[in-house]
This record gives sequence, structure tokens and C-alpha cells, in this order.
Amino acid sequence: MKFLQQAIVKAFADTFETALQENQINLEQTKKEFEGHATFVVFPFVKHTKKSPEQTANLLGEYLQTNCEEIESFNVIKGFLNLVLSDAYWLSVFKTEVLADSFGSLPKNGEKVMVEYSSPNTNKPLHLGHVRNNLLGFSVSNLLDVAGFEVIKVNLVNDRGIHICKSMLAWQKFGNSETPESAGLKGDHLVGKYYVIFDQQYKQQITDLVAKGKTEDDAKKQAPLILEAQQMLLKWEQGDEKVISLWKTMNSWVYAGFDETYKKLGVSFDKYYYESDTYLLGKDIVEEGLQKGVFFKKEDGSVWIDLTADGLDEKLVRRADGTSVYITQDLGTAQLKYDDFKVDKSIYVVGNEQDYHFKVLFLILEKLGKDWAKGLYHLSYGMVDLPSGKMKSREGTVVDADDLIDEMKATAKEKTEALGKVDNFEEIEKDALYQMIGMGALKYFLLKVEPKKRLLFDPNESIDFQGNTGPFIQYTHARIKSVLKKADFNDGNIQYPTKLGETEVELLQALSKYPETILQAAKDYNPAAIANFAYDLAKTYNKFYQTESILKVEDDLLKAFRLQLSLHTARTLNKAMAILGIEMPERM
Repeated sequence: MKFLQQAIVKAFADTFETALQENQINLEQTKKEFEGHATFVVFPFVKHTKKSPEQTANLLGEYLQTNCEEIESFNVIKGFLNLVLSDAYWLSVFKTEVLADSFGSLPKNGEKVMVEYSSPNTNKPLHLGHVRNNLLGFSVSNLLDVAGFEVIKVNLVNDRGIHICKSMLAWQKFGNSETPESAGLKGDHLVGKYYVIFDQQYKQQITDLVAKGKTEDDAKKQAPLILEAQQMLLKWEQGDEKVISLWKTMNSWVYAGFDETYKKLGVSFDKYYYESDTYLLGKDIVEEGLQKGVFFKKEDGSVWIDLTADGLDEKLVRRADGTSVYITQDLGTAQLKYDDFKVDKSIYVVGNEQDYHFKVLFLILEKLGKDWAKGLYHLSYGMVDLPSGKMKSREGTVVDADDLIDEMKATAKEKTEALGKVDNFEEIEKDALYQMIGMGALKYFLLKVEPKKRLLFDPNESIDFQGNTGPFIQYTHARIKSVLKKADFNDGNIQYPTKLGETEVELLQALSKYPETILQAAKDYNPAAIANFAYDLAKTYNKFYQTESILKVEDDLLKAFRLQLSLHTARTLNKAMAILGIEMPERM
């Protein structure tokens, strides 16, 4: 409400001879127990007015009501000035903003942003933690696109290393040439099965060695399986044809499996990077850092950076034997991504256990004089817990993403049928609806919580047709579509009433918040703000639906307006939920 900020600045100048800036004027939505649409808190400004909070608020209210045509009335509660906006104002918002096809989509700003998410390992299927990562990365990408950025969605696949060799070795030893086809398993599930088998066999070898008198630490290092896996990794790095062939075959199984899961989740990528291509990058950056004096060598030949003055530690960037460490590779990959796309911003969607790593990575790049490092951002998110506890993939107790998706669909089917909502649906339509509701429930539940917060995911709680859930918003959308269908309503030119009901104004006010919600959510990289906007809008529409007659109202002009208002509520709900990757049913 920029016009209100401007009006209040002018009110201070004319009434109190005080010069204020627009950004000093903070407006809040009026609390439900008071009359009004916008509230201005005057307490911080009484030092300028030299009057009590109540006197200040009353003088400002009188000025605004006289000089600002959008202000119909005001009331003062202590130092809170509550402003009531006119029906004409809300109708103008509807006509000039909400009805526009571009409502909520901000103009292109000329900035390019990269969002890196998913980043799976190719030794196991995607799990619940990956689901939150993928949904967060995809929705942030959608959000930034709507906010006017050019967006590049990137997946950096961790396809090499000792963990990959563990699955490969276990398959080689115990797999009997099993394939996804012969096993009837998705490729990522098959490879994950052998990762678990490796861990089981490795633990047994450790137990046997300890029983023979070895210490546990020595047993872990000397177990034949881990020595063979280390040897396999060495052969891979040397380009051994048999090892490389097996690696390519098993990775191809995993990629096919991942693609299926990504399709079920509704996420996609513009570019894939592979660690097998990037793990040697960064060595040139180490040399550059040594020449610039940013890095230093220790007596054993290892290369470090001292970040103690920045409140961090010394960090190894190259081992004494000349090999890279993980951050060396990340330095090189960051440079590669910038060289490929020249982005203004680059967002890493990675769990909060890597907070320290990214602080170090970004600081090193800044110290190396990389101007683009200022645009790097770690979108840190909390872990997902279940009522049953934490997940451990190597022990086979992980909550598999595919199983979770199937469970969500089954739960959606059970709850929808229990409510009798699909009695007249064809089977194919039912199946599509169950998928839509199940995925809507999963996505909404994981995205309605701010990324930084840890969350407890309860599948049953997420599929509820009441409360702050995806299915509640989906049902509201279907309800609106049903109303429009019954009215045989076609969008077109309409006339507007001169007087609005209270719930109509509430609905218009809720709709009007969409563009500013997009802007703020994009600044914060926070899809939760969009989720909660959609919930508030759906809740407000349901109040309007229960309070005002739509189909049976006798006044044709009012009926047409309420149908138009319903239509654009549905469209806005659709736009908001699309950012979250959630489909909206036409009926349910």
C-alpha cells in the first residue's frame, strides 16, 4: 500500500512539520477484533509530534480521511491508528490488479540465478530427506521465475567415491549378475540393496576380527571388504576398463530409477553436473591462491588457508600428496558453473549439517577475489523426522521416496473414499485424483514450514480436508470450480456493485496480498510464505462462501461480481500452488 505510506508522510509534513521517509512508515494488517484494513503504529513518532499517542493518531486519522479519498473512516486504539479503506478502493484493486493475466508475476528484472538442488549419491535411492530438498529447490526456482529472474535449475550428481564402490563391490561379489529387469526392481533400489549388503557383510567382518583380538578401529581399517573397496576406487581413478564399465552400468540403472522418482515428484533440471567430471577441478585455484598469498604451504607440502581471523578454523585445501579434498572440488565446480552461465546469484539447496562448509567455501572464493562470490547463497534447511525416528540409509531403514509417494496415494484414496467424494468418478479419474491429492498433501506439508526449521512429517496429518493442508486448498479450488460450473459462468465484462459485503472486502484484501507475498518470498527464498498465503486465501474464500449467497442471490449484477470474484480466487490459488509444484483438481 505505497499510496498509504505516501499519504502518511504528507500528513506528518502538513500536520506536524516533520519530514519522514516512506520506508519509515510500516503498515500492518488490522487485527480481526478491530475495525479496519491497515494499522499504523504511532508510538515511535510521538517524539516528533510532541503529543500523546492517542492525539497523534487522531490528528493523522482526521488528516487522512479529509485528504485521501481511499480512506473511508478511522478509529484509534491507544497508539494504533486503524484505517478503513473504501469499497471503491477495493474494487479498483480488483479491476486494475487482480483481473490482469499477469497478476502476481513480476516484470523481468534482467538477473540470472542458478538453483542447485537434489545432488544425490548414485549408491542408493532417493529418500524423504531428498524429497524435501527436491521440493524446496524446485519451488524456489518457480518462485524466482515468477518474481522476474531467469532461472537455471542444476543437479550436481555425486557419482564417484568410496560409497559408490561399496555398492559396486557388493554387487560383484553377491549379485549373481542380477539386473533391475531380472530382479523386478527400479535400478536405484537394486543398487541401494547392495549398499546395504556391503554394510552388513562389512560389520560381520569387523565382528570376526574383533573376536580374533583386533581393536575395533583396526578391524574397521583391516576388514577385507573395505580394503577391496579402496582398491576398486584406486582402479577407477586409474581408468581400469572393467571397473569403469561396471560403474557406468550400475550408474545407468540408478539414473533410470532417479528419473522415475523425479517424474513422480514433478521436478526437473536444466543442467546436470557430475562429480566424476568435476572432482579434479580446483587444483588450478589452489595454485592461484598460493600465488596470491591467500593459501600457504605447511612443511609436509599440504596447502591450507587460515580463517581464524574470520572466526573460523584453518582449512586444508590440498593434501600433502597433491590430491584434492572435497572443498577443492567445490571451489572448482563453483568456478565452472559461473563460467558456464555467468549468473548473478547461485543458490545451493543443502541441509544445515553443511552450514560450516558453505561459510568456508564462500569466504575462500571472496578472498580469492572472485566478484561473483557475493552472489552465492546457501539455502540451509532442517532435517525431516518421522514419528518413528531418524533415518539411516546404510542400515536399510531409510524412508524411501518411492514408497512414501505410493503410501501418500494410498492414504489419499482411503480418506477420499471414506468421505464419499468420488462416487460418480470414472476409475481413471479417481486414480489421477488420488495421485494429485497424495502429492499435494506431501508437497504442501514439507513446504509450508520455513526451510530452516526442522520438521516432523506425519503422512496421516498431511492428508486432511480441514486445516492447513494441501487437500484443504485443493478442495476449496474444486468447490469454486463446482460453483462456476453450476452457474454456467463465462468470464467476461461485468459491472460492479457500489457496496461490498464484509466478507467480500476480506476476500479482496486477501487476494491483493499476492504480489507483495511473491516479492517478499523471493527475497527470502521462502516457499512457505506462498503456502501460507494460499491457505489464508482458501480459508477466507470458504468464509465468503458460507456467508454470502452466490448462485441464489437475486441481484444479477451482484451474482456476476461474486462469480467473477470466485473465478479469480481459483486462478490465484492455482498460480500460488503451481509455484509449490502442486496440481489443483477441477472437482473432488
